[in-house]
Amino acid sequence: MAPKHRDGDVIASIPGQWISYAHTAIAYAAFLGALIVGMYLHYHKIVQNEHYGYPVEWFPSVSATIGDRYPERSVFMVFIAITSGPRFLLVALYYFMTARPNSSLPKFVAGVGIFRTLTCGGWTYVTSTDDHDWHDIFMISYLVATLPWTLGCLALSPPNPRAVYWRKVFAGSFFATLIPLIYFFIQHKVHRVPGAYTIYAFFEWSLVLLDVAFDAVTALDFNSFELVIKDVKGMSRGKVGVVADRVGETEKDKPIGNVLGAKFSWDGVLDAAADIYAGYVFWSILTSLGLLVWYFPLWYMGISGYEALVMTTISPFLLGIGPLKRLFVSQVRYVHLLSLVGLLAYLIAKPEHRLFAVGFGVWQSCLAWSTTFVSERANPGKLELRVLAFSIGLILSSIGKFAFRTNNPIWPVVPGDIGGWQKTGILLAILSFVRITRQPYGSTQAPEPTAKAGGSSLLSGLGLAGLFFAMHSLLSDSSTMILWVWEGWPVQGPLPVPHGAVTIFFMSFGLLLGVYYPTLIRTWTAFGIGSIGAAVLTSFSHWFGFYGALVFTTYIMAVAPTLISSAAKQRPGLTFFTGFFVYNLLVLAHVWVVAYAFVPGGFLLRERTGHVMGIMMIFIGCGVFSSQSMHARSRSKSSSSGISPFFRKQRSYYIWILLGLQLLSGSIAYLRFPSYDYKPHHPEEKSITAGIWTIHFALDNGMWTSEKRMADLIREMELDVVGLLESDLQRIIMGNRDSTQYLSEELGMYVDQGPGPNKHTWGCALLSKFPIVNSTHHLLPSPVGELAPAIHATIDAYGELVDVFVFHSGQEEDPEDRRLQSEYLAELMGSSTRPSILLSYLVVKTGEGNYNTYVSEKSGMRDIDPSDGADRWCEYILYKGLKRSGYARISRDTITDTELQVGKFVVGQPEGTDHLIPEHEVANGLRFPALFRGNGVRGHRYHVFDEPRYYA
Repeated sequence: MAPKHRDGDVIASIPGQWISYAHTAIAYAAFLGALIVGMYLHYHKIVQNEHYGYPVEWFPSVSATIGDRYPERSVFMVFIAITSGPRFLLVALYYFMTARPNSSLPKFVAGVGIFRTLTCGGWTYVTSTDDHDWHDIFMISYLVATLPWTLGCLALSPPNPRAVYWRKVFAGSFFATLIPLIYFFIQHKVHRVPGAYTIYAFFEWSLVLLDVAFDAVTALDFNSFELVIKDVKGMSRGKVGVVADRVGETEKDKPIGNVLGAKFSWDGVLDAAADIYAGYVFWSILTSLGLLVWYFPLWYMGISGYEALVMTTISPFLLGIGPLKRLFVSQVRYVHLLSLVGLLAYLIAKPEHRLFAVGFGVWQSCLAWSTTFVSERANPGKLELRVLAFSIGLILSSIGKFAFRTNNPIWPVVPGDIGGWQKTGILLAILSFVRITRQPYGSTQAPEPTAKAGGSSLLSGLGLAGLFFAMHSLLSDSSTMILWVWEGWPVQGPLPVPHGAVTIFFMSFGLLLGVYYPTLIRTWTAFGIGSIGAAVLTSFSHWFGFYGALVFTTYIMAVAPTLISSAAKQRPGLTFFTGFFVYNLLVLAHVWVVAYAFVPGGFLLRERTGHVMGIMMIFIGCGVFSSQSMHARSRSKSSSSGISPFFRKQRSYYIWILLGLQLLSGSIAYLRFPSYDYKPHHPEEKSITAGIWTIHFALDNGMWTSEKRMADLIREMELDVVGLLESDLQRIIMGNRDSTQYLSEELGMYVDQGPGPNKHTWGCALLSKFPIVNSTHHLLPSPVGELAPAIHATIDAYGELVDVFVFHSGQEEDPEDRRLQSEYLAELMGSSTRPSILLSYLVVKTGEGNYNTYVSEKSGMRDIDPSDGADRWCEYILYKGLKRSGYARISRDTITDTELQVGKFVVGQPEGTDHLIPEHEVANGLRFPALFRGNGVRGHRYHVFDEPRYYA
């Protein structure tokens, strides 16, 4: 029935499409008006950026155009203020047109539209000069809200073919434009490519035009509307009616309809959030175990015995005992709660006891989740939600590490001053576990199958092993596979920031494929594509290798729902025990490939990462085969089959949270994007302060991550260049971390992470205040012992090219390896005619043996202090073509097992002599900080000489 209105005289009648016309015209006038005025009055200033100006850069970006200059800034502000009126009306009319009973989506989309309008005013009227942080907050909020606004408008679009077509065109073009936009921004910011910013500016302007054009499409819908102004007396007698459409009905059986068209429920959202957080807790506890285990072989320099705790994951074997299985199913809440011991372990000071606590947490956590899967196997809807929670929990864990620079904030090894959130994490975990295990939503029963489900418990268990290993070893940190394909500067592939967000996006995309198209994912075609992705990742570098990584990522996350749900219907004790036990073997294998020199039978797996990857994919194939056998009689093409409407609606909240996590990931990437405007500490002296430090995998003597303590010392020692050794942390046993992310961002330094995890070394890295012009990675001859990594980098120091070598020699037990390595490195250093610095771990004594190969006519290198023979055994700084002005040795305190050695050099001056001079004869910019004299600070002081040495 049509709504009733009080009679009155019509004062004015405004066609609805005029609102769209006004919004489009005024918005374009704001941007284009500022562009015309800016180019007329300040052309050369607005095309200038931090690297280049006219004529190299000849078109201004949006931000430069509407920035701080008068009058273009005022032109933009005036018109954008006028735009707000039509904008609010546009949002309101779209809501009235799309609102329908029992649907929360139109309200949500309208709310997003209002939010975008307000945040647009925020970044318009608060410029980066006024308040950089608030400007970024408003801008990011506006961009983040663009995704739900666009998707919501598409989902609600009335059945108008022209409008739907143009919305798809403009929305698709908008998001497609983001890819080249980011690419050319990185070309400008990282590679400093001339002209790249101009191309970036064109894509940035395209985004503006497409954003406004998307909303201009409403003119095609609003032509059936008319805004009438009447002169009436009294109040309205009823609620204004709204126009209804049939989109929800026509889309309700489609994936987007299931997600966007469901009636909103706070209980449903809280259930989904609690479930996902529980999955996050599982992955947090599991990923912390290897890191704690690794502490002990580090200090024992070999097998310690504590490695046995990796087997704490096999607790699901208890599900093979009938009475125990029934007990665990009925009391799964308490099994979950007991796993929190793994988080509470941060309160335990003694490393051994902390490890045991985490091991117990892993035991309980693996048992709890296996029990949860098994108990829900009779209800496809519940089981699907649990698998979603488990998988999105991994994605949330990866995002958490992305935000906290590869440290998980609730790990029991992360101190509070570097981002430890253990108290908050434990509180949320308790609330989550209580909520997800309540009745009637929680686990209730685990009926025995009345008939053989098909498939094989053993094969399903092998499938789980391959799946868990792939998820843990390669997807638990967004930067792991990026470092697999990293080959040095200039950058020819992805970077951990911002491209970690791309990995996270494809994890989510793959999971959605697995939920909505399980039949497709179970095919051998999909398995073959995933295997090709794994092979490309293993065999290639740069962007091509990363494309393989994304294909592999998509497949692994897509196949997870199929493998886990199939395994849940098999014999639980055998299936989940097999899964976790074989997963443990794969974990050990992928450590053995690099630790072969220290473990029994290590030669069998030496440098065989490809073999481990192949076995992993074969195991996943076993799981796929078992799953196919189980579903052989099923003709379902969608996971919706057999799932009640209630669980389909509940699934929508998981998907909404997943979409929200993508926005969070993108925001983190934006906020963490490096500035690349780093400056050396003493440019007035043209000095380079260089250091070498063996950081022992960024785990200190007390079993805490040590990045902050290292950053404090490096900053206070005013290092411009530092080589880090034993720095590759991208393995399960080391937590899949990258300490250089924290150090480079905190200290403002360029970074080369060195040979990747697939190169089978303990790692070396280079941090530099100076731009890294070029770098190459080397694996030195090592016929018997561990591989010796090296970086040969060229930096731009005050306009002069300087070579920096970072090198970790093989261990003492392999003299032939070390001899061959010394000859290789001497030849490499000798091939450079540029001024050079070697930051190294040589395993030689001063003046003896291979020392005379490193310091020789062949290499052209000199020792920074040949008179220093006091226990230098490992760390050495060599140089040529630079004036050496100072040398110091700084005690490590409890950060690592090796001191920090530092040398000061002056660019553009001859090498000088070995004559020592007093400090007062040295320019202030060439002196070492006085902070570390005497007793020093925090356990760091000048030792051996008790003070720095200076040279004429």
